[in-house]
Amino acid sequence: MTRHLAFERLHNFRDLGGYRADDGRMVRWGRLYRSDALSKLQGADLDRFRALGVRTVIDLRYPWEIARKGRVPDDPALAYVNLSVEHRPYDQAEIDPALDPWRYLADRFAEVALDGAVELREALRVIAYGSEPQVFHCASGKDRTGLLAALVLSLLGVSEDDIAADFALTELATERLVADWKADHPGRTLRWPGYGRAPEDVIRLFLSDLSETYGSVHDYAVKHVGIDASLISELRAQLLTPSSLPK
Repeated sequence: MTRHLAFERLHNFRDLGGYRADDGRMVRWGRLYRSDALSKLQGADLDRFRALGVRTVIDLRYPWEIARKGRVPDDPALAYVNLSVEHRPYDQAEIDPALDPWRYLADRFAEVALDGAVELREALRVIAYGSEPQVFHCASGKDRTGLLAALVLSLLGVSEDDIAADFALTELATERLVADWKADHPGRTLRWPGYGRAPEDVIRLFLSDLSETYGSVHDYAVKHVGIDASLISELRAQLLTPSSLPK
């Protein structure tokens, strides 16, 4: 199976399938995707997207981002949900180059995890109780999308090593994400040299912080996000293959 799906204008669209859970089952292929902004879909890209059979789009961007850039093209077969998980906007292009960049980003992730509990709970509910292919995305498919992907994979029982490796796959899109930023901001200087980067360190720091604060990622999801065992069970039923490995 192919994890990265090729599009002309999307740079970071990939399948979350194929990772092994702690009970031996696997995350289903073709069931849950992560992406950069689907507002870029048009022409052949839009045809490719529709051929995947996606029935739900979860857009994690701010409403003002959607007003400026647009949303996924209208389709009567497509349910669209906007859940703006980030509540404290910041400009990554202007991050101080003197800061520890990965610690800085992990701290911003912690803010989203703290502030965005309501939106994250609803995103997990939509994913858990959907039975057809879904995709969630933000602008670059890196930070807000990476956080939700890490949370979903953690609740499915995927190892931290696999979660970190999945997060870091965005590095394959960094050059194109930087090119997009420069094209979108003529006359501005990209001050932070780490723009578009997604090293494993960021998500490992974030997951460690959650565990230190709440006891585990599972406990964070239950105690702060407010999901329960039945939703986690449904999430695993929907997204994992039906049989575990022989013991």
